[in-house]
Amino acid sequence: MATIYSCKECRTNLNLATNHLFPSDFYFEAGNKNSISFSWIDQSKFKFEKEDKIRPFFETLNYWGIQRNRTKIKCNNCGKIVGYVYDDGPPMVDTLGQFHFGPSQVIPRNPRFRFKSKALLLSSDS
Repeated sequence: MATIYSCKECRTNLNLATNHLFPSDFYFEAGNKNSISFSWIDQSKFKFEKEDKIRPFFETLNYWGIQRNRTKIKCNNCGKIVGYVYDDGPPMVDTLGQFHFGPSQVIPRNPRFRFKSKALLLSSDS
């Protein structure tokens, strides 16, 4: 039995696979509140729009900034925003980081596709 993730607005199947789903307790710099994150998505189902804003923003108590660089994920069918792409996934390389202080933003990271829970419609394939 598989879970089918669809756009809540137009009910289009977004072809998101549960085997690419990050565990809910997986650590990210930007929080995971009211969202689910995937390590891979079928990019033909979405439109991507770069967002670059200079103004204060807060994701969590410990994650905030002045300039926000992220990419909006929009449903290819209806154009509604369903999530965002962040670059805070697992490190691409296995290293101790700059000055051996652990992984940081200096180390290239895999993208994380974070979808808003309220933008998705979940159903099961029986």
